[in-house]
Amino acid sequence: MAFENYTIKDIAKALNLSTSTVSRALRDSYEISIETKKIVTEYAEKVNYRANPIARSLKERKSNSIGIVISEIANNFFSQVIDGIESVAYDKNYQVVISQTKESSERERLNIEHLYSRSTDGLLLALSSETTDLSYLEKLIERGFPIVFFDRVPNQINSFKVIADNRQGAFDAVQYLISKGKRRIAHLTSSQRLSITNERVEGYKNALIFNGLPFNPDLVKYCEYGGLHQEEIEAAIAELVKEQYDAIFISGDKLSTGYLQAIKKHPYFEGKDIQIAGFTNSKVVNLFSPTITAVRQPAFEMGKKAAELLILQIESKYPIEEFETIVLPTSLIKE
Repeated sequence: MAFENYTIKDIAKALNLSTSTVSRALRDSYEISIETKKIVTEYAEKVNYRANPIARSLKERKSNSIGIVISEIANNFFSQVIDGIESVAYDKNYQVVISQTKESSERERLNIEHLYSRSTDGLLLALSSETTDLSYLEKLIERGFPIVFFDRVPNQINSFKVIADNRQGAFDAVQYLISKGKRRIAHLTSSQRLSITNERVEGYKNALIFNGLPFNPDLVKYCEYGGLHQEEIEAAIAELVKEQYDAIFISGDKLSTGYLQAIKKHPYFEGKDIQIAGFTNSKVVNLFSPTITAVRQPAFEMGKKAAELLILQIESKYPIEEFETIVLPTSLIKE
C-alpha cells in the first residue's frame, strides 16, 4: 500500500476548518482554543501527519539543519567531533548534514555551496589539506551565513574557531621522548597549508630547543594528504631511514596508524627500538604494536563547543561581530 502524505489542507478539509487554524493549532498557538487544538492534534496523529520541512524552511527561511564538512568521516578524531556536534544539535532540534572532502579543495567547495543552496542554517568546517582560496568563504560570511571553523582553521578569516592546543600537545610528546633518552627525533606531519601542521611543528621545535637539541629540517617529513594515501607515508619513511632517527613524533590519526602499518614490512625496523609519540584519538591505542605514547585531543568537547557557537550565531537576533578562538587542552597518554 502506498504511503499517503497528508497536508495541512487535507486536515483542514476533513475537520471543516481553515488551513490557518490548523497550522496555528499544530504550532500550539495561544490564538487557538484548547478544544480545537485537541481535535486537530488527535486527527493529525491518526493520519500520521508530518510537517513538510522543505515547505517550512521556504516559509520561515530557516531549515533547522546545520552542515558539517570534514576531510574523512572514518577518521577517529572527526567521528568523535561529530558525536559532540550531534549531542548539541539534536538537543536544540537541529538536523545534521555531514559531507567529506577527502582532502580535496574542489570537493570541499562543492559541498559547501550545496549546503548553502539548500538553506542550511550554518556550517561547521575543518579545512581540507588542499585549500588555499578562502575568498568564497569570506563572501558567504559577509552575506550573513554563519560558519564556525574547528581543528583546521584559517588565520585570516574573522569568525569563531575551536582548536586544540596543538603547540603544547606537540611539546609534551617530544619532551616525553627526550626524557626517555631520545636525541634524534623525527617528525611525520601533514600539509604545510594546514594550521594544525604549523602549530605542531612549532611545538616540536620548541621542545628540541628547550632541551638544547638542534632542529634538523631533514628529520621533518610532510605528507600532503595527511596519510590518506598509504604510499605518501611509505615515501616519507624511505627518506627518514637515511637519517638514523631514534624516535618519531607523528601529528595525526591517519599518519600514526599508517606509519605502524608501513614499518611492519620495512626491513630497516627489524630489531630496532624506535619510540613513537603521536596525535591519535583511537580508542584502542593500547593495542597498537609497537606502542604509541598518544596525544589525545578533546574531540567530543571540540564538536560540542563548535556547535554551541554556531547555534548561538544562528539564533542571535543581531549580527555577532566579535569572535574568539577557543583553545582546548590536549592530554598525554603514556605507553
